[in-house]
Amino acid sequence: MNRGIVPAAILAAAAVSAVPQQPAAPAAPQPPNPDSHYQLGPDSLPRDGVAKGDVRGPYTLPSQAYPGTQHTYWVYVPAQYDPAVPASLMIFNDGQAFKNMDGDVRAPNVLDNLIDRREIPVMVAVFINPGRTPEQPEPTPQDWGDRSTNRPTEYNTLDDKYARVIVDELMPAISKDYNIAKDPERRGIGGSSSGAIAAFTVAWERPNEFRKVLSIVGSFTNIRGGHAYADIVRKSEKKPIRIFLQDGRNDNRGTGRDGRYDQTRDWFLQNVRLMQALSEKGYDLNYTWGIGRHGQKQGGAILPDMMRWLWRDHPVSTDVNDAVERSFNNPPEKNK
Repeated sequence: MNRGIVPAAILAAAAVSAVPQQPAAPAAPQPPNPDSHYQLGPDSLPRDGVAKGDVRGPYTLPSQAYPGTQHTYWVYVPAQYDPAVPASLMIFNDGQAFKNMDGDVRAPNVLDNLIDRREIPVMVAVFINPGRTPEQPEPTPQDWGDRSTNRPTEYNTLDDKYARVIVDELMPAISKDYNIAKDPERRGIGGSSSGAIAAFTVAWERPNEFRKVLSIVGSFTNIRGGHAYADIVRKSEKKPIRIFLQDGRNDNRGTGRDGRYDQTRDWFLQNVRLMQALSEKGYDLNYTWGIGRHGQKQGGAILPDMMRWLWRDHPVSTDVNDAVERSFNNPPEKNK
């Protein structure tokens, strides 16, 4: 072998190594996550000295409105519940998410804290999941069941079938075991996303049963015609319902995978349109627009305020000598 000849590969490598290496371009900064600005406050967390309610269940409710399906639900019973006294009622669709004590809402904590301070009335709450067939999986906090349960049909369709589930199927089951106020002013229903439009539909279809609506990032969009609600509200006689709407400017904004914009699929726009229609008709309405995405971050953070506003007119005593009214709301056995 001729040792005076340097192989071409070595020469090429040497030439490459002799070229100054350009520093790698810095990674493009990632935009801040708008949801990071929303965090749970003390009213959404356990507090020392506050009596805890009991979350009972799960229970199974066969459905006649959607034959072949069943609904799983849980019942929150506050420590202050007295069977001799009618309790108010709040229903949460997508119950598995609202009762999740590691989630973004943690509704049982909110109920415990607000009832304790008499900021909302003593109320039973029901956390109800979307319907499913016995063979389908139960929705979870990670998978709400859009592709595996009856959720899209029940929650997004503008008809009275889901109202029948709540009024004609769930209410008799709850009323059999608990003393629930019959006054519709003392009954509310809420949800997030499709669960929110479903809550609105229940009150819209059955205002003589439910008159308070809590909506977090409501899907008033063209999933199954929900974008029509703004026009429906304008054309319809005003109904005796109270509504609190929440949405974020970074919610799903209607731009599809092909880059085309469809305003009927713009969550934020359609929430604003519904707000405008309700305002024009003179509804008892509150709303807030944040910066968040499609989820429960802002709604969970402000759930205590939403509940206070919805239930702001529950009876109070102004008697200066009413020591009970001026104390924390103790369980019945403590009062005795």
